[in-house]
Amino acid sequence: MTGLMPRGLRQEADAMTFEAFHDEYAYSPGPLRLGNWQCTDAEQPSSRLGPHPRHYQATLAVGDRISTSSAAAYGPVAALTEMLYERGIALEMTAFHQVPAGAHIATFVQGSDGARSQWAMGWSDDPTQSALRAIIACANRLLTDA
Repeated sequence: MTGLMPRGLRQEADAMTFEAFHDEYAYSPGPLRLGNWQCTDAEQPSSRLGPHPRHYQATLAVGDRISTSSAAAYGPVAALTEMLYERGIALEMTAFHQVPAGAHIATFVQGSDGARSQWAMGWSDDPTQSALRAIIACANRLLTDA
């Protein structure tokens, strides 16, 4: 699978089994968890030309505080990073790489909190869920200084 990975991860991935890589980059224990996720306006009117923001809603847990967040953004990645920022978790995506991997989608993101950068991976059969899982894993890696 290393041929599918971004250059910044290939050397490290070559030295690991897929399971070890997955455990290191896709599952990052930490204080942040994502529960329910939905686009609340799936039916967009076509009265305007060009892109327009969509409205997203998520259940987020930070530690033992669980709450519902919402954001208007041009895509799910932007919406989730905005929701995290509202909770004091600054996360800027500096690289995004999504590829099919068999029956799944692998998403690799590099994120920064302004001081440090971390790579993370999301894995799902749905491209949106794969991207969201990668963002949560990246945020947890930064929060726990993995």
